[in-house]
Amino acid sequence: MKVTVVGAGNVGATCADVLAYREVANEVVLLDIKEGVAEGKSLDIWQKAPINLYDTRTLGSTNDYTKTAGSDVVVITSGLPRKPGMSRDDLISTNAKIVNSVTENVVKHSPDAIIIIVSNPLDVMTYAAHIKSGLPRTKVIGMAGILDTARYRAFLAEALDVSPKDIQAVLMGGHGDTMVPLPRYTTVGGIPVTELIDADKLEAIVQRTKTGGGELVKLMGTSAWYAPGSAAAQMVEAIVKDQRRVFPVCVKLEGEYGIDDAYLGVPVILGKNGIEKVIELQLNDSEKELLETSRGHVKAVMEVLNKL
Repeated sequence: MKVTVVGAGNVGATCADVLAYREVANEVVLLDIKEGVAEGKSLDIWQKAPINLYDTRTLGSTNDYTKTAGSDVVVITSGLPRKPGMSRDDLISTNAKIVNSVTENVVKHSPDAIIIIVSNPLDVMTYAAHIKSGLPRTKVIGMAGILDTARYRAFLAEALDVSPKDIQAVLMGGHGDTMVPLPRYTTVGGIPVTELIDADKLEAIVQRTKTGGGELVKLMGTSAWYAPGSAAAQMVEAIVKDQRRVFPVCVKLEGEYGIDDAYLGVPVILGKNGIEKVIELQLNDSEKELLETSRGHVKAVMEVLNKL
C-alpha cells in the first residue's frame, strides 16, 4: 500500500511520521513545494526506523507528483497555517488555490486514491477538493471531527482524572466555533458523562473544545500539529486496513439530517472504500438547532468561495 502526504510542514510531517511508525503502509511519500524539505524530513523519519523498529519506507519529493503515482490514500495538508488574530475563514482565498492545484495533480497521478483534506478552513477546503476532483463524496473527506473529538475527550479526561482511553464521544458540525459536541452521546467506560461531571463544568469543556484550535494558536503563534497529524493518520489507517471504524468526518451531506449540499462533520463508518456509510443519529430539538447554526455558517463560507 502507498500513501502520499502533500505538505511537509508540521502537520504533514507528523502525519507521515505516525504512518511510518505504525507501519500503516509499505511506502509513504512526503511532498512539498519548498526545495529539500520533504526529502530531508522523509530521510529523517527513515533513519529512525532502526531505532523504533518499523519497515515503512519514506520518500520525499519537491513538487514531483510522479513520485506519488498509484497512491491508495492522499492526505492534503498544504496551505498557510493560522496566525494569531486570523480566523479559518481568512485563509479561504489563498488556501483554496493551493488545494485546487494539489487536488488536480493528485487525481492526475492517482485517480483511484481516497483524498483526506486537512487544510483550513477545513469544511470549505473539502468542498473545493471534492468539486475539483470529480470523485464521489465518499472518497473526498475532511479531517476535523477526530481532532475536535480528541480535544473534547482530552479535556474530559483531565477534568475527571481518568484515562482518555475510556472516553468515547461524538461531535458534529463545522470545524470551528460552531462545532456541535454532543454530551448526550459521551460516555466514560460506558457511563454517561452527565452522571460524572456537573453541568456547568461540562459546558465549560464544550466551549473550550469549540475554541481549542484558537487556544493553541494563541499559545504558539501558529496552528497545532501533533494532534491534527495523528488524527489524519488514524483516518488513513482505518481506510488502508479496512477497519470500518466509526469516526466523525467532514463529508458532503445529501439529505442526511435534513441537510443537502453542505459539507459538515457527521459520524461515518470508515473503511477501504472511504466512507462506507453515513450514520444518522436521532438528534433532539436542541441538537438539531445547533447543527443548523453550524450548517448556516459553513454554507456562508462556501458562498464566499463561490464568489472568488
